[in-house]
Amino acid sequence: MEKFDKLSGIAAPLPLVNIDTDMIIPKQFLKTIKRSGLGVNLFDEMRYDRDGNEMPDFVLNKPAYREAQVLVTGENFGCGSSREHAPWALADFGIKAIISTSFADIFYNNCFKNGILPIVLPQEQVDVLMSDAEKGANARMEIDLEAQTVTTSDGEVFGFEVDPHRKHCLINGLDDIGLTLEKAAAIDSFEARAAAERPWV
Repeated sequence: MEKFDKLSGIAAPLPLVNIDTDMIIPKQFLKTIKRSGLGVNLFDEMRYDRDGNEMPDFVLNKPAYREAQVLVTGENFGCGSSREHAPWALADFGIKAIISTSFADIFYNNCFKNGILPIVLPQEQVDVLMSDAEKGANARMEIDLEAQTVTTSDGEVFGFEVDPHRKHCLINGLDDIGLTLEKAAAIDSFEARAAAERPWV
């Protein structure tokens, strides 16, 4: 998993509430078990018409936001089913952080496992960041995970909370497998000792 420390990127405003995982990645794209390739279908039903043409009014289809790395969204983002394909699609598109007043629990946990930082802030602060994101590509938002701050293009700074263990994992690029591999020497030692003590197993 890619390490997350500091991010300076374009933020896209998506001021909708209750964006569920089926909106993030519709069910017809869940056949794959690969984490790559889903970005093109992110928000598929909002991005494309029935003929597969881009709908120019959708934020990620606008030239200013095609390279967005941050989403500023309405409350309860990621509700609905527990599909992990949702953070896969967001990550594959290039989204590295999502800012909202609240997230669905399973989606929130899945973000950390896939290198995405979900940031919870009060409504008044999200409103400021939403307005900042509406400025387009010239307004870059700064996110410092070590300092736990979000800085607007105008220099306004907001602090956010994050679980220390999850922060450690993101900064060091550790998913569940990476965490296990950190203990590889201890695991090998245990296995060798167990084999010596119980050769019949």
